[in-house]
Amino acid sequence: MKKILLVEDDPNLGLLLQDYLQLKGKFDVMLCTDGDEGLKAFSKQNFDLCILDVMMPKKDGFTLGKDIRKVNQEVPIIFATAKAMMEDKASAYDLGGDDYITKPFRIEELLLRINALLKRVSSKDSANNEPVQTQFEIGKYTFDYTTQLIHFEGKQQKLSTKEAELLQLLCLKKNTVLTREEALLSIWHDDNYFNGRSMDVFLSKLRKYLKEDPKVEILNVHGKGYKLLVN
Repeated sequence: MKKILLVEDDPNLGLLLQDYLQLKGKFDVMLCTDGDEGLKAFSKQNFDLCILDVMMPKKDGFTLGKDIRKVNQEVPIIFATAKAMMEDKASAYDLGGDDYITKPFRIEELLLRINALLKRVSSKDSANNEPVQTQFEIGKYTFDYTTQLIHFEGKQQKLSTKEAELLQLLCLKKNTVLTREEALLSIWHDDNYFNGRSMDVFLSKLRKYLKEDPKVEILNVHGKGYKLLVN
């Protein structure tokens, strides 16, 4: 039975979600009512997925998600919030979130998203693929995908999970075109408009991180995608 950490400060909604996911989804669901309680629970037990309300007392969901990512880079995280601003959604993905659902939502939709995420993780774990390169030289920079660190002249820059995944794809296609659709489907698993806007934000950040070496560029290839160019 898969175990889910549900952190929701509305007791009525929390109990409703817990009961539904246990009954219909056949999950073992632990309900916590604030961010501090949620972090304590995560540090003591193993969970297969986390659902985090964003607007909570003591520790908001984004802060909790960031703390969880310090402990575990792989566990899927779904953020749930009444806020639908583009900046909030970008923050959710930037912090390593895997999905974002806006309140009010149908519980059936949440269950579908949970099952899709768990299936994706299961497929990834069971795949018997050739090892993918994780160490890269980018001009004067070195990039370690496993630790999500860029090194340059004694300094280092920590990347978010989505930034690291995007830079790895660019490195694997160095000096050739990475199509926009390929990047979106590989990292976000959906090439919708919002995910495209989020990716544009991450590309801007990667350009900033790599700006110290003039021989390194991330180019927009009109109508196609992007190219990591190293002269």
